Amino acid sequence: MKPIIAISIPTGIGANIGGYAGDFGHVAREFSKYFHVVINPNAVNGGILSAVNYDMSYLEGYLFDEFFKGSISITPKKPYETNKIGVIFDCAIPENILNVHLNTISALKMVQGIETIAIEYTEKPVGVELEVQNGISTGKLKNPNTLLKSAKKLIQKGAQAVAVICFFNEDSEDENYACGNGIDPIGGIEAVISHLIAKEFNIPTAHAPAFSNIDISRKIENPKVSSELISSTYLPCVMQGLSIAPAISKKGEITNKDIKYLIVPDDSLGSSAVLSSIKNKIKIITIKNKTILDINNKKLNFTPHMHFESYKECLTSII
Repeated sequence: MKPIIAISIPTGIGANIGGYAGDFGHVAREFSKYFHVVINPNAVNGGILSAVNYDMSYLEGYLFDEFFKGSISITPKKPYETNKIGVIFDCAIPENILNVHLNTISALKMVQGIETIAIEYTEKPVGVELEVQNGISTGKLKNPNTLLKSAKKLIQKGAQAVAVICFFNEDSEDENYACGNGIDPIGGIEAVISHLIAKEFNIPTAHAPAFSNIDISRKIENPKVSSELISSTYLPCVMQGLSIAPAISKKGEITNKDIKYLIVPDDSLGSSAVLSSIKNKIKIITIKNKTILDINNKKLNFTPHMHFESYKECLTSII
């Protein structure tokens, strides 16, 4: 296997690179030419497009943090090996919107052979509530247990990964985000949803929102959000990522000790993964990539292994 690195782009904090609609994907692919890359889903998800490949381990945020704590290990999928995916649909999704997603699942199976082992509909509406706190997107769920019940049923049926589609019945458009200089208004609550299931079942999980309006945009916007503009559903990237997500276990092929570098934005160093890396002496590389946060190495009183002004400069230096 190639040398192993990890790249973290935290969700919902407006990262200048990677805080939008799969806009970090092309960067991740460049790194994956030379390394096996452990990466969080939002960095490579782009609506109907995905940057994920077999040289990446697509690891949900909670599991990403647990991996760096040393609580879990991962076993990447081999080329052409895929997971059996279970799908949860929020029962609040209107039938016409649901049908688009069901057609998407059928298309992914016919075109790419991505297998859905079962579909479960929640017993109650999930009740997604969006919030922004201190400039960071987040939110709440009125009925989180209804998701857990559905996930448990899927796992009992043999699901190796879980895709979740919740209904977002409120306006989540953000003019600044559309212009490429704001936060993803739904990124935070999506993390809440995926963390909920990943924490309970230690299984690869990712979320795709279902909106009441699925019209394709006819406006030219910032390239950072262009993949969203051409997507009527955001399920394809989630299904593609989960189809090759690594297996999670206590004794997998890769542990945190195998990580050569953890690469992170230089002003968002307060994550559990970073703090665990400092504790476990994993080499941290910081990149100039502005976010809404202001947690740098001086505030944490540590010196990163290396710092670079760009991801391109970083890649050129470490290969």
